[in-house]
Amino acid sequence: MKKSLKVKPIENGTVIDHINKGKALNVYKVLKIDKNQTVTIAMNVPSKKNNGKKDVLKIEGIELSKEDVNKISLISPNATINIIKDGVVVRKFKVEIPDTIEGILKCTNPNCITQIENIAGKFKVEEKEPLKIRCAYCEKFLNSIEICR
Repeated sequence: MKKSLKVKPIENGTVIDHINKGKALNVYKVLKIDKNQTVTIAMNVPSKKNNGKKDVLKIEGIELSKEDVNKISLISPNATINIIKDGVVVRKFKVEIPDTIEGILKCTNPNCITQIENIAGKFKVEEKEPLKIRCAYCEKFLNSIEICR
């Protein structure tokens, strides 16, 4: 007989579905989730989309801010957010990479004003697929994404 692990559905909170496989821990880290929150992380689970595998993150008792959703879009642009109330999905939407990104990324150019003066980063999204982001201050393209925590 095949054993399976059942995960209890959440009553109120957020389910982040269709996270790119292997990225759920990155999403968890940028969300600054309280240590007392009940969180379920499923990694490399079967999926009809996402090349056959996906990650899922379930967080009891919270609804994500717009900034949190923007952070998720940069880590996993195909993620879906499900808002759960009283055990029912009341809202479901796909994350979208915003046209401008403010305050959640750091410029990697050591000569940028954001590094010298400790100013919040501001970026223009030049392309969404593949992701190309340019600093609004020094105009350098980011080679890697460093999300502020």
